[in-house]
Amino acid sequence: MDDRLADVPPGAEAGVLADRLKERIYATITMIAVVVGLSFGEVSALGAVATVLTTALGLWLAALVADQQAHRTVHRHLATGRELRRMLYVSSPLLSCAAGPSVLIALAALDVLTLHTALLAAAGVCVVSLFLWGCVGGLRMGGGALAALVAGLVDAAIGVAVALVKVAAGH
Repeated sequence: MDDRLADVPPGAEAGVLADRLKERIYATITMIAVVVGLSFGEVSALGAVATVLTTALGLWLAALVADQQAHRTVHRHLATGRELRRMLYVSSPLLSCAAGPSVLIALAALDVLTLHTALLAAAGVCVVSLFLWGCVGGLRMGGGALAALVAGLVDAAIGVAVALVKVAAGH
């Protein structure tokens, strides 16, 4: 068992991991919209990385506030100890969604590629990750390779749709 899940009740591990993955997928879809929007603007590499990092931080803080508010409303007390550690563990992928785009933006700052290319590549990497998670989910459901491929394509299509909405909106 994962040491980070040592204090999660037996049988709850899958639920915790599913919640973490949900947050990561949500953050990935959000990051697609952010980097596509940035790619159509007049922004520097510093401005782009600042936007990516503050987006990830904002998503994470919003998730923590929502989790804590929901917890205190239902349980009549603030989450502390194990409950708070679970919230932090589940929400941490919201921060990691900035890693890939930040690395690509850093490459642009070093003149390895243009910022526009780096931002579009970041969106592409995010779409590919949605595809891969869809494939893994399809395989884990036991549907075979074709079902996994279809699940991956559907998830990737959602990421592409988000990008197209940003393009259609003109930002």
